[in-house]
Amino acid sequence: MMAKVIIARKKSELDAGILHYRENNETISLVPTMGALHEGHLNLVKLAKQKSDRTIVSIYVNPAQFAPGEDFEAYPRSENDDISLLIEEKVDLIYIPDPKSMYNVHHATKIIVGGVAEGLETDHRPTFFEGVALIVTKLLNRVTPDYAIFGEKDYQQLATIRRLVDDLDIPVEIIGAKIARDNHGLALSSRNKYLDSHGLKIARQLNKIMISYASMMSKGANVDKATQTARAELLESGFSSVDYIEVRSPNSLTILEGGVLNSPARLLVAAHCQGVRLIDNYPIN
Repeated sequence: MMAKVIIARKKSELDAGILHYRENNETISLVPTMGALHEGHLNLVKLAKQKSDRTIVSIYVNPAQFAPGEDFEAYPRSENDDISLLIEEKVDLIYIPDPKSMYNVHHATKIIVGGVAEGLETDHRPTFFEGVALIVTKLLNRVTPDYAIFGEKDYQQLATIRRLVDDLDIPVEIIGAKIARDNHGLALSSRNKYLDSHGLKIARQLNKIMISYASMMSKGANVDKATQTARAELLESGFSSVDYIEVRSPNSLTILEGGVLNSPARLLVAAHCQGVRLIDNYPIN
């Protein structure tokens, strides 16, 4: 007989589920999501199930990580479909908190992470990681998981969360999952739903161009010249703009300028297509 999936909307319901697991000395993995689930999210769930006895998935579109003018109101929401997918994946608990319970009228606390959270994304979304750090801290405090699973597509976010957890002594292991891609190599994202067939054709050039130039740099191509040429090629391929295409150290995300690489690095890209902001990254070894 298949165990019933708990759908917790109140913190008391979440607490009851966690207490039951802990009384049985079971380990817990948390997969935080903003819903609109796709195969990439389900891969995170599968990894979570391998790591622990119990898997909790949260669904919450976090307003704190959206700047004015971004797509908070329009962000895709498909709660019923998400629940069905997670039941099919046999997760143990789905946490869908009441938004008022996350940020009440008296909420006044910010969490600012330096180092890895500076530059790249924050050059274009200055308060983004403040919102991410805040919601992740709140979810980790509420769920108290042994493991928390995040995708490598949001590479700077993953590095930021690792820094946050380490700096604040939060007792959880952060696990990064490989990027899930479609059959053409495009990194899966909830916002891909905004693209029409022509937009998808353009978007699928991102991965190809990124891998091509990562390969060139791994073979000794000049970093500055390669990234400048890659930017031009993205624009020629139909992207309306490129926020950044940069090479950084893989862990601290410090800038690697000019010359030829003599150690592993990471190529990180953010570009716009049909009003959709796409991000991706690739290792350079």
